[in-house]
Amino acid sequence: MGSFITALIGALFIVSLNGLKIDREYQRGVIFRLGRTKGVMGPGMYWIMPFVDQKVQIDVRTKTVNIEPQETVTADSVTIKVNAVLYYRILDPSKAINKVESYQTAVYQVAMTTLRNVVGQNILDDMLQNRDKINIKVQEIVDEITEPWGIVIERVETKDVEIPPTMQRAMAKEAEAIREKRARIIKAAAEQEASAKLAEAARMISANPIALELRRLQMLTEIGAENNTTTIVMVPSDFINLAQRFAQPPQNSSTQNLQPFNPEVIVTPTIQPDLEPRQ
Repeated sequence: MGSFITALIGALFIVSLNGLKIDREYQRGVIFRLGRTKGVMGPGMYWIMPFVDQKVQIDVRTKTVNIEPQETVTADSVTIKVNAVLYYRILDPSKAINKVESYQTAVYQVAMTTLRNVVGQNILDDMLQNRDKINIKVQEIVDEITEPWGIVIERVETKDVEIPPTMQRAMAKEAEAIREKRARIIKAAAEQEASAKLAEAARMISANPIALELRRLQMLTEIGAENNTTTIVMVPSDFINLAQRFAQPPQNSSTQNLQPFNPEVIVTPTIQPDLEPRQ
């Protein structure tokens, strides 16, 4: 009789040891007692009733879902392929087990369909330039769907956008045309500013004629520094003004028939020969 009691106590001790469970810091255990949810246990060591309680272990760390490239059509009728990465974490392990059959598959399918729908509502330029807006929109939609499952979507990142080669060439031509237009505008603005400065300089020189002489001397210095073998003969501006004064028609009416003096034309008198014989 004593041996039977000892064996019974030993069996009970072994069964009770079978009820001890240990979960790590990032693990939780959903306990079902006779088929009904008892609660969530862990982390650390705890005890459940053997043969009565059942445990389902859940990892509550952030998980990564790689969404395969999805071929979709944008709002401006361009066919592209988009792939993304989704990060999610389980907040309520009990809901993740009881509300959905397989939360991993469910999250992947929801993220994939939502990405295609959001891309189809935006044009190609938004996909290339405003990816943050697309990512936030996908995150909000997926997070709203997975909230009843006890899952939170932490982040969605669009990895790559594949564009057809014909569209890439068209975009390259468009970018080249935009840069050429910008270069022409900058050049025209520079010429306009330079012409304004030249007009201002002309007004200042006309007000101070001596400035023109100084500019000529400066030009001689620049030419002498670069071309040492060049010989330049400068004509004073007084001679040019004097020539212009003589070239102007006279204002007096009494001398209207007089011809202006031309220094280049020299009139020499002609001598008529005497053809009559001398007496």
